[in-house]
Amino acid sequence: MADIFLPDPYAMTATPQPTRSPSTQRVSWEVNQHIAVVYLNRPDKLNGLDRPMFQQLIQCAQDIRRDRSIRVVVLAARGDSFCAGLDFSAVSKDPWMIPRLLLKWPWSKTNLAQQIAMCWRDLPVPVIAVVHGNCFGGGLQLALAADFRFAAVQTRFSIMEMKWGLIPDMSILTSLTNLTRQDIAKELTMTGRVFSAGEAHNYGLVTQVSPAPLQEAMVLAERLAQQSPDAVAATKRLFNQGWKRGEWSALRLERWLQYRLLGRRNQQIAMKNGLDKSAKEPRPFGPRCR
Repeated sequence: MADIFLPDPYAMTATPQPTRSPSTQRVSWEVNQHIAVVYLNRPDKLNGLDRPMFQQLIQCAQDIRRDRSIRVVVLAARGDSFCAGLDFSAVSKDPWMIPRLLLKWPWSKTNLAQQIAMCWRDLPVPVIAVVHGNCFGGGLQLALAADFRFAAVQTRFSIMEMKWGLIPDMSILTSLTNLTRQDIAKELTMTGRVFSAGEAHNYGLVTQVSPAPLQEAMVLAERLAQQSPDAVAATKRLFNQGWKRGEWSALRLERWLQYRLLGRRNQQIAMKNGLDKSAKEPRPFGPRCR
């Protein structure tokens, strides 16, 4: 099953560039043509979330944020499942794991449990999640934090915390509330039932269901990587921060983000590319502005 969803993601890239492959025990990632492909890399545990997985995913997002050459992130997983949720066997061996996940410092917006999802939502580049197998609990909340979600046909989803007498607490109110109706969110959370990729698409939780989700995600990633990285980052911020604002606040956010784009180098390059119909190749964009 894993071989179906994890082909060479760069087979469609015309001009290969050197690939950087930082890796850790739980997370591996590589960069090519301005696209970072990140893999959850604990296949023997269905990519269950233990404390090192939390820490290394967050560190990976921080490293990507610092690299202004990266324009898109594809978040996928090795093995038979995207992520089966919290690894309760790890919890039983580490009694301090839950307190460390839930502790929030006064100066921080999130605790560690919430940060594993918010670090991807807060990245200034689009994130595309590619899910297959089981996508349960914390794994689903991680996927929901992405900007787009491509799911294999047989993917199974569940907001599974109810099974353990808990509520989802990995930033689900910043994602699920923007994607589906409140009654659907309540029913899925209160029952904890397993639902299909087709249902997830109907609920608005999945962008596309595909027999080859990674290939489809890479097509979108390559298209996004060809746009002005500043305008793409501003678009993500526009919708993430302005989706449910009142009119005055939303219009102010639009103006402020547009003012920050006008006249900058990448905006000027985009204008030249748009006006110059005779150019055989578009002018390349520079690094993303901070």
